[in-house]
Amino acid sequence: MKPLEGLYLILTDPVIGYERTAQVAVDAHVPFLQLRMKNAQPETRLHQAQRLRDITRGTQTALIINDHLETAMEVDADGVHFGQQDGSIKEARKRWNAPHKWIGLSTHNHQQAQAAQAAGADYIGIGPIYATQSKSNPDPVIGVAEGGRIAASVNCPSVAIGGIQIEKLATLRQHAFTAFCVLSAVNNSSQPHRIIQQLQQAWQDAEV
Repeated sequence: MKPLEGLYLILTDPVIGYERTAQVAVDAHVPFLQLRMKNAQPETRLHQAQRLRDITRGTQTALIINDHLETAMEVDADGVHFGQQDGSIKEARKRWNAPHKWIGLSTHNHQQAQAAQAAGADYIGIGPIYATQSKSNPDPVIGVAEGGRIAASVNCPSVAIGGIQIEKLATLRQHAFTAFCVLSAVNNSSQPHRIIQQLQQAWQDAEV
């Protein structure tokens, strides 16, 4: 499996559309692209996932489907990402018996991170690091110091998530996170290519 490093981009209602934003991400060699359509009808989600699979197949950009294992399996995505209440890693491995598929899990504290690692998560999301408007009922903010301690406590890759803006990346790189997740900064932009380039450059410049 490829390293999970750098920008992990989540697509949710991007202002220029899913396909155009996905193509921008592929062109910019974004390593991980997650499709997150929380309230979409199953057929709408499946159609969108297939379009993004067509764009990402054979590229350096891995396609991850949020929550819905069946969709990930049907479009032969590169992985699936679960929230704490959305799916079992063990059950997903049993049902999706395919090699080199990523299974990630969102975690919000040390205990959840340890449990995810023990269950065989390929990576964990850690957060919210900062306050975020991306969820209607967000979990409590844990802060960068606590998030960094959680990241340092596991051996699997860890993705910082929640309210992350470009000016926060230098601080994040002082901790054990291997990647960072962005939603609104890219989804809300009419020029996502410019934002992605700025994020990638800032992450690179902050390398310690």
